[in-house]
Amino acid sequence: MGTSGESELKRARLEKNLTLEEAATELNAITGGTSDTSQLSAWESGRRRTGLRNRRGLVELYGKPSEVLFAHQDGRNGVAQALHQAQGMLITRWADLVEAMTSVVAGAKQHLVVAGSRSREKAYLDAIESAVAQNPDLVHTRVLYGPPRHPELAEHLLRLMELRDPAERRNGVRTLNIGLVDRGETLERFFVASESQAVVPLPSLHTADGFDCGIVLGCAAAAGLVHHGREACAAGRLLGTIRDVRDLPVRHG
Repeated sequence: MGTSGESELKRARLEKNLTLEEAATELNAITGGTSDTSQLSAWESGRRRTGLRNRRGLVELYGKPSEVLFAHQDGRNGVAQALHQAQGMLITRWADLVEAMTSVVAGAKQHLVVAGSRSREKAYLDAIESAVAQNPDLVHTRVLYGPPRHPELAEHLLRLMELRDPAERRNGVRTLNIGLVDRGETLERFFVASESQAVVPLPSLHTADGFDCGIVLGCAAAAGLVHHGREACAAGRLLGTIRDVRDLPVRHG
């Protein structure tokens, strides 16, 4: 039996007598995704908001409307708390932005998620490769929005493939995930996030060209971006071999 403090999402799972593991398995069978027990638990508690694809899957799984299952995530208190937790520090210099992004990479212990197809800063890309090489338990996810825009990024992806086989799993988890999202009408995202910190590049405050500013976010927002990136990667096309990466065209600009 559920308690009054439980969300309708959790109550729906308990009504079907499903464990978190069983619910994740059934949800992934519906969506074709890779959701796990930690994500389901975060959704049920309201610590994370469920993405659109998984919302549809959970509506189908539990047979209840979206406005009931996710009221605890979408209510006024939930939105206000998310805005409060997302407050961060503004960076307005290019050198500081690269340093902050590299710091996020160096501090990653469990998850490192990078979104975007335009990376080319050597120090930043080198830091990612060092983190992957030195921490075999680190789960690294790169979400590409269309093919790489620079040869430096294409070469970086190949080096990642040489460092780790994406098909291999450690402790039952795939630790290298490179996903390609078909742009279509999907807007490109730019961020780097670990389990404890994140940096989101912003349009320049100094010129009409480039992204030389950004915002540094703390643990709660960073964890949300990790979740965002993992869902985006799972929804895209997984690049599982070196040949998949080599076959990508490099789009300049």
